[in-house]
Amino acid sequence: MKDLKYKIIIAGPPAVGKTSLLHRFIDNKFEEDYRLTVGTEFLAKTIKFKKKEAKLTIWDIGGQRRFAKIRRTFYAGTNGIFLVFDLTKKETFEEMEIWLKEIQETIKKKVPFVLIGNKSDLIKEVGRVFSFDEANLFATERDSLYIETSAKSGENVEQAFKRITQIVAERAGIKLQ
Repeated sequence: MKDLKYKIIIAGPPAVGKTSLLHRFIDNKFEEDYRLTVGTEFLAKTIKFKKKEAKLTIWDIGGQRRFAKIRRTFYAGTNGIFLVFDLTKKETFEEMEIWLKEIQETIKKKVPFVLIGNKSDLIKEVGRVFSFDEANLFATERDSLYIETSAKSGENVEQAFKRITQIVAERAGIKLQ
């Protein structure tokens, strides 16, 4: 069986929970303390499916504007993208088109992505700042998928990583299930 290896990047504005998503998926843990990602951080994990295994190298891309030039160098070789925004901060959702354009222009091809609305655990206390349908429409209009996650509780995190892996594999003509 040929090993499947995919590079997945997690991109989006600062403080939307990109690093927390990565660590929830890799280590199944959540840290309350926010720490700025300087440039990038990457970790690996293998996901097992019924027919195959896929080794993911997941790159957490720093979202601060001051990293804009350097982060472009980390996009090379990307197979799939998580575009992440904070469900409690509308302005982070409004940046999704800019992030997608930056990545695709740098890579010079259309790479599959999954739109992630993170911090679903905060909706009860903060409230929803826009509709599920609005984010879902953004994703479907761009031939993508929208998933709401919580890095804190772990809600939908594993499923999101499995879905992006399946999408990348399917676009390469590989069935994982």
